[in-house]
Amino acid sequence: MLVLTRKAGERVLIGDDIVVTILEARGDGVRIGIDAPRGIRIQRDEVVKAVTEANQEATERAAGTDDAEALIKKSLGL
Repeated sequence: MLVLTRKAGERVLIGDDIVVTILEARGDGVRIGIDAPRGIRIQRDEVVKAVTEANQEATERAAGTDDAEALIKKSLGL
């Protein structure tokens, strides 16, 4: 991991076509701007994790529903 110290207005270049600009630093937060080609996905880690967890929970619930359905059919002799 590369660790840098930057001031507002300074930039970091990633490859030839991604530019990260420090817009503002205040308190314990930093505002950044990211200029990248449209084909590059830029996502916040916490959002990706939340969606992944929600998908896993939904998959587990769906698997549980299938199991319950199978038990009901079995108990009814279907």
